[in-house]
Amino acid sequence: MATRASDIMSKNVTVIQEEETIRDAAERLAQDDVGALPITDENKVIKGMLTDRDIVVQVVARGRDVDSITARELEQGDLITIRPEDSIEHAADLMATHQVRRIPVVENDGKVVGIVSQADIAKTVRPEKTGQVVSEISAG
Repeated sequence: MATRASDIMSKNVTVIQEEETIRDAAERLAQDDVGALPITDENKVIKGMLTDRDIVVQVVARGRDVDSITARELEQGDLITIRPEDSIEHAADLMATHQVRRIPVVENDGKVVGIVSQADIAKTVRPEKTGQVVSEISAG
């Protein structure tokens, strides 16, 4: 049986709610030593992803106020997610196709239950697949 996302995902996922500020997000990223946070509504339903790079490029570099901008304002692009029962090969293919390093794992109701990272994939799939994923993610 193929390894599923639920077998390798990080389960204690820190999130940022849409109405919280970018300062809140930055503090949470630093506190938990992570590079991305799922953006959720008050019911933990995913609405987007926020990365440390988003904060630097869209807020800090532009001199915007980290205390007045909310996570919702940085939601952008297509949200790529997987289900707990999806295979890690499917997760790896999505990462490569969409050039993302992390994919939130969500239940059918959209609630975040985990996150699969490029590192999780690297520890689990065959080395050739890991190399392909890393190469394709880095190409963008």
